[in-house]
Amino acid sequence: MSAANAVATPGLSPEGHDPESTERVRVTGALRRLLLWYGLSTLGIWLTVGAVNSVLLPLQVQSLDPDNKAANLALASSLGAVAGMLSQPIAGMLSDRTRSRRGRRAPWILGGAAGTAVALVVLGGVTSLVGVVIVYSLAWAAVHIYMGPQLAIMPDRVPRGVRGTFSAVGGLGVMFGVLGGQVLAAQLAMAPFAAYCLLGAIVVIAGCGLVLRNPDHDTRHLPRQPVPWSMILGSFWVDPRQHPDFAFGFVGRLMTLMGFYLVNTFQLFLLQDYVGLGDEAVEVLPLLALCALATTLASTVVAGPLSDRMGRRKPLAVAAGLLIAASLVAPWVLPTTTGFVIYALLAGCGFGMYLAVDQALLTEILPDADGNGQYLGVLNIAASLPSALAAAVAGTVVSTIGYGAIFPLGIVISVIGSLAILPIRSVR
Repeated sequence: MSAANAVATPGLSPEGHDPESTERVRVTGALRRLLLWYGLSTLGIWLTVGAVNSVLLPLQVQSLDPDNKAANLALASSLGAVAGMLSQPIAGMLSDRTRSRRGRRAPWILGGAAGTAVALVVLGGVTSLVGVVIVYSLAWAAVHIYMGPQLAIMPDRVPRGVRGTFSAVGGLGVMFGVLGGQVLAAQLAMAPFAAYCLLGAIVVIAGCGLVLRNPDHDTRHLPRQPVPWSMILGSFWVDPRQHPDFAFGFVGRLMTLMGFYLVNTFQLFLLQDYVGLGDEAVEVLPLLALCALATTLASTVVAGPLSDRMGRRKPLAVAAGLLIAASLVAPWVLPTTTGFVIYALLAGCGFGMYLAVDQALLTEILPDADGNGQYLGVLNIAASLPSALAAAVAGTVVSTIGYGAIFPLGIVISVIGSLAILPIRSVR
């Protein structure tokens, strides 16, 4: 069914499907094209997250003040996390109410992509710590303006029966982005400005491809809803008493990913100082990224479709968090390159398994379909905040206790994330 015909059919997506259907429809034609660009647009933005948070920003901060690199990285990451936390729910809520020829989400995806690209180019040329903190925060606000509406495409347009497949493809985009971004940035570590410019171009191409190749319904005919300040402030809050599944899903995602990123985001400094590799640590990062890439790819490809066939999301999400927790034991008791290789293999498996079912699980606990953008904006705080928050927490722990304390803390956090999934009732 063409997009033009789908527009005239109430309740159907532009691809011609009912998003609330639990039937396992065949992913062909327009739906397959949406699946492809959903994955590519996810890959584009997470390449930036992986490259900047794990390599480019730490190296940039280190070059400005080597003696205080951990504390300064914690500062920049914390303020960037706040910027993302503020921008994403607001962008999601406003996109719910956007009326345009290209639909509700497209203007925000395109705007977020353009803003991210501009901020990355500027960040690559900044030579002061204050400038880095300010521009990084602006960049992360733009990244989250892109993310919220982009992820709302799944509950808006994808049938429930195949969301596990879409979640797996989105998970592959996150995985290849986070790990591939580390490899890309490590290769361009001596040319950081070029790396920032390249990442900006990739984000723009990914956002434009998603919007232009998968046109949404024209929403200009829909009633325009006022947006009072109280509604903007309220976009950050979903009552956990009225929607406990939503609250448990938020905590589960936040803590599981926090446990993963606590070590992953600080990996460069851990290799330099905890293992003792010094300047050679940058050369080890691609090896670890490739190890994690292999196991993440395998577990993601298997877990997503498997959850669709089982009709169950929770067992795989719980197991993933526990596997991430187990992976942190290796570098804790074996502070060598070998210990980190074992960690990368196990953590990659858990990370991939979680990404494969996470998005599908959380799109099925949204309180109200009319507020998909807002609710996913809140939930996506729990997806994007951990990478930045982990650097802040790790920096504080290292400065006050030492590198070794990061691992048991990560184990506890990951286990809490797994346990938070169990009370969810609306999803099996």
